[in-house]
Amino acid sequence: MVPVEFYFVLSALLFFIGVFGFVTRRNLIAMLISIELVLNAVDINFAAFNRMLFPDGQLEGFFMSLFSIGVSAAESAVAIAIIINVYRNFHSDQVNSIENMKY
Repeated sequence: MVPVEFYFVLSALLFFIGVFGFVTRRNLIAMLISIELVLNAVDINFAAFNRMLFPDGQLEGFFMSLFSIGVSAAESAVAIAIIINVYRNFHSDQVNSIENMKY
């Protein structure tokens, strides 16, 4: 059985990779993928804390993870629709092209 601390280390690693990718990338799709990495790190934390706090089998953390996965799927669909609309208007998926948007 894998110790709970390994899940926390994996979650922290995924979180920092996601934050680093979001800060350094200029491509909208890469930024969306980085946000998804951060959300997956949160899901791993929910499951790990559930395992640590409720070792007898209660599933509160797992239900929160399922809810979070559903919310992140909806967020991804909306974000991809926005990125497609930006690409149609500016013919680029770089963040620099959006800076010139008019009010």
